[in-house]
Amino acid sequence: MQAVDHKSKAVANWLLLGVGMTIIQIALGGITRLTGSGLSITEWDVVTGALPPMNEAAWQLLFAKYKTTPQFQLLNFDFTLANFKFIFFWEWFHRLWARTIGLVFAIGFIYFLIKKYFQPSMIRPLVVLFLLGALQGAIGWIMVASGLQGDAVYVKPTRLALHFIFALGLLAYTYWFALSLKVTPLLEKQNLGTSKNDPAFLKHLTSIKNVAWFIVAILILQLIYGALMAGHKAANVAATWPKINGQWVPNGLTSTDGFLLNAVNNKIWIHFVHRGLAYLLLVVIVLWSIKLYKISGSFFWNTIRRMPLTLVLFQVALGIFTVLSSAHIIPGVWAGFEWMAQLHQLVGMLLLLSVVNIIYYTKQ
Repeated sequence: MQAVDHKSKAVANWLLLGVGMTIIQIALGGITRLTGSGLSITEWDVVTGALPPMNEAAWQLLFAKYKTTPQFQLLNFDFTLANFKFIFFWEWFHRLWARTIGLVFAIGFIYFLIKKYFQPSMIRPLVVLFLLGALQGAIGWIMVASGLQGDAVYVKPTRLALHFIFALGLLAYTYWFALSLKVTPLLEKQNLGTSKNDPAFLKHLTSIKNVAWFIVAILILQLIYGALMAGHKAANVAATWPKINGQWVPNGLTSTDGFLLNAVNNKIWIHFVHRGLAYLLLVVIVLWSIKLYKISGSFFWNTIRRMPLTLVLFQVALGIFTVLSSAHIIPGVWAGFEWMAQLHQLVGMLLLLSVVNIIYYTKQ
């Protein structure tokens, strides 16, 4: 692709709008989790649920339904209607924003279809995109349903992690699709010169791309463990740094549950792995960035090659401050820990997209 026509640019901008809205949606999911709001709405009304309660009787009806949940009976039994309205707002807004994303994509799709902006090569990615969006909505409801039964006062951490990682997959796929319509990869540029056929240059690009995929693999595991940290509220099991409760390798890393259950349920194991993966990512990205800086190119390249290192340094710092601030969590109060945790999640998403940038631009 040597040139990008205005129709492809328009579709790409529509997709990038979706990327921005998805980032906001994931951030809203983080707020919903941090405020304990995710189980406030006990039904999945795709159409009628778009409107909040419009009168006192409607509020009382929904509050009565919430009172039947384990979260109310075991945790929030002292909630007033005002408390319920607060947590209801965040879950309702999270769902409303998801509906808005669907509406933006549907309107854009119809418009571009009528205007014949879609090229044949776009059809398959668009189908995949809509399927991923529908799947993400279904997983979201399955996650919520896991907290409405038995003695659960929160959604199951494993389902929260699944919901989060699928959201990131949808985000990354949409972003890649937009890049493919708007950005010309390095080796397809007309003015690249003899580097296209230089074996040393091609080998260097291959090395960069291979390391990038390795980083993505680590990052996916790290983000899954971040979601498990959030689901288990495991930050304050070790509100210390650099050691974990005074130890480099803390006690209690294993249990009698077996490896798989231990890996997703043992809070101290989850905390230890999450920290360890962060250090590994930091080292790998520092070494990788040295390779990135050996290639000079366009303004786009010179910008994106700086982003992974900048973001991972910021992410590690946020992780440290999040852990330390977890010692001062006050239930029901949004304070330092909540801000740090929310920023930590946001930068993690941006770090993933920064690596996607490099993979796309160096593809061969």
